[in-house]
Amino acid sequence: MPTHPAPEERLVNLVVALMATSRGLTKDTILASVSGYREQSDAGSSKDALEKMFERDKESLRELGVPIETIGDSADPDDLREARYRVPSGEYALPADISFTPAELALLGLAGDVWAGSSLSADARSGLRKIRSLGGIVDEPIIGFAPRLNIRDPAFGALQRAIEQARVVEFSYLKPGQQEARRRRARPLSLVEYEGRWHVLADDLDAGAERTFLLSRIVGTVRTTGNVFDPALREGAGDRALAGLAAVAQQQHAHLEVHPGTEAALRLRRRAVPAAQGLQVPFVDVHVFADELASYGPEVRVVDPPELRDLVVARLRDTQLSHEVRR
Repeated sequence: MPTHPAPEERLVNLVVALMATSRGLTKDTILASVSGYREQSDAGSSKDALEKMFERDKESLRELGVPIETIGDSADPDDLREARYRVPSGEYALPADISFTPAELALLGLAGDVWAGSSLSADARSGLRKIRSLGGIVDEPIIGFAPRLNIRDPAFGALQRAIEQARVVEFSYLKPGQQEARRRRARPLSLVEYEGRWHVLADDLDAGAERTFLLSRIVGTVRTTGNVFDPALREGAGDRALAGLAAVAQQQHAHLEVHPGTEAALRLRRRAVPAAQGLQVPFVDVHVFADELASYGPEVRVVDPPELRDLVVARLRDTQLSHEVRR
């Protein structure tokens, strides 16, 4: 039985193909050539199902910050029947005022050597060759494309497939403070990344409402059932999930003192809001944020809120005790 590339591999293959052309690729060319769609087509998936998969993939990539440009008919821009898609190469060009030291260039060269050999899978190269044979213009060379896809939580793959197939899932979910995980039955609607962590927006069948679950809190394996749901429920789910997470973050802010020039300062300043002193950083989950802050060690001190400060201190003390036990 042929195996299909994982969803994240399909996304990488799609980005590589769209970066490799300045003219753009039509949807039909992508579905027939890019690994991940091609196998689904060969396995008997309908064109309608493949087109919906492509639309979801475009949305996922845009949420990850990959700019996908749609080029319509010049005579009728609203006519997208023969639209072409590409990732503009200029979006990834370095500003002219950026320079590197010899040591930095050496490190970048080493990284480039690694990616030059591994960023394009055999399937991706095969897809590019097929695009050429169909008359697509593919720019050369593709050098060291490094996808910005994080290592997934174990539950990611099963949930992604369940979303694509519109199937109900079951999983165990452990919330902070609980001793045992609770079994959940849900219709998974969208996977979104927020503050570097993956969440799934799902229709919780037992609660009778939509809930956003943090993937790192899913215990064990996700079981995909034979029960299907209306795929229309997925429409707009990604936007709803991100809006909900952003709304929670806006209601919770941490006052932090951070040592300048440290990793903590670099990472936290990206999310900080203007403050008279220190950093004011919004957060979604106090326990997850405490894990992050504790990982910075002495680089950051929590001024407020007290609950967050206590959680960070507790984690640092546990780390200290574990080191003392090992001595």
